[in-house]
Amino acid sequence: MKSLSAKKNLLLLLVCISVTSFGQSVVIEERVKMLALGDSYTIGQGVAESERWPVQFIKELNEQKNIVGDGPRIIATTGWRTDQLKSALLQANIEPGSVNLISLLIGVNNQYQGRTAQSYKPELEELLSLALTLVNGDKTKLFVLSIPDYGYTPFGQSNQTSISLGIDAFNAVKKEVCEENGILFIDITDISRLGLAQPDLVAGDRLHPSGKMYALWVERVLKNENITYIQNPVLDVNDKTKKEEAFRYLSPNPFQHYLNVNEDVGPFQLTIVDANGKKIFYDENTPASSIDTRTWATGMYFYQIQTSNETLSGRLLKFRNGIN
Repeated sequence: MKSLSAKKNLLLLLVCISVTSFGQSVVIEERVKMLALGDSYTIGQGVAESERWPVQFIKELNEQKNIVGDGPRIIATTGWRTDQLKSALLQANIEPGSVNLISLLIGVNNQYQGRTAQSYKPELEELLSLALTLVNGDKTKLFVLSIPDYGYTPFGQSNQTSISLGIDAFNAVKKEVCEENGILFIDITDISRLGLAQPDLVAGDRLHPSGKMYALWVERVLKNENITYIQNPVLDVNDKTKKEEAFRYLSPNPFQHYLNVNEDVGPFQLTIVDANGKKIFYDENTPASSIDTRTWATGMYFYQIQTSNETLSGRLLKFRNGIN
């Protein structure tokens, strides 16, 4: 088990990682190994396990997007603040790379317990940095949900105005942190504010969302235009050997402005075509170390690498947001 000091060093290291990741985009490809981080809203206080939003999310990924996923691993407890979630995540000792999608929803208890939005910001930044270590710094594998507004429940109705103002302040900080760090932020707070008008969106405890409201959150996430779904990818995300084989030649994948070419693997011929089969790039000798793709449209591309010993083919994905 890694020591706490070693894990803190990882946090400091990751804070220094900046412009090599994509901004505010997420890639979901099978097989999904999801880690859901949060508090009562993630563990699903007041609803059955099958109605928790991460559980519904994995189910709908399969039914709507044909993406296969394991049951989500959830690290969340009713009442947790950001600092408590961070401590639990450190103690969980999750191996980096063992998950390929992380969701984060935390902060309501910071607000409820009288913490300030200003004190929330550095704790949220540390928590996001720690989460990123688990996906090897890949920001396309992490997304954040806004904090729901419990002022629109029977429990909070009498104090709705002040609760809503507090939630708005915390969400403004959360959105700012995500934008500064290139992490996808998805707002579901407006859905939570339907709770008084539509009582069936609130659980029987008169405070937490019902399974029906969680389903609306899932629908909002699935429809987000900054999430790309890749069905049956050429590379098995669980097969480290295949992944290393592909990255011997081209990286990163997904990419944004440039494709890096490894010239040390020996001579090879490279062909890249777009989704319509149009040839976009060809070099019969090993290409230069960097291929400028800034004029290429976003979307899916297909490559073929021909060497004296083998022919490799696969898919490349170009994003519209972020830098690499």
